[in-house]
Amino acid sequence: MLLHLAISTAMVIVTVILHGLGLNLLSRMVRIEAHEERAHHVPKLSRRSLFFTLALVLGLFLLHGMEIWLYAFLFIAVGAIPMLETAVYFSTISYAGIGYDDRYIEPAWRLVAGIEGINGLLLLGWSTAFFVTLVTRLGR
Repeated sequence: MLLHLAISTAMVIVTVILHGLGLNLLSRMVRIEAHEERAHHVPKLSRRSLFFTLALVLGLFLLHGMEIWLYAFLFIAVGAIPMLETAVYFSTISYAGIGYDDRYIEPAWRLVAGIEGINGLLLLGWSTAFFVTLVTRLGR
């Protein structure tokens, strides 16, 4: 159990750092875009601003996707799930807190999957707060 907790802790640290770096990058992009919109007097509901908002959402989606794939690769590397497709599926539903069937993962690794769920919910919440704050600041 201590090994599984150590691996889970390492994954939480890695995904939180990755998430923070990703949000920092997206935040910089937002600042640049906001400056450009002000400089060129772009209306808040222009086509450009709508496409930028869509790009921001896709950036968040990509960030979460990378974190999900990291867990999937971990499950394959430790032999907890034998097939990539199953590992990605299992990781996705665990990360999103949707719920899952234990038959996909070796019983010894269920604790890691449970912690992935908590980790994913926190990161999804962080992204939601980030997105709402930015959209509010941009007045969209």
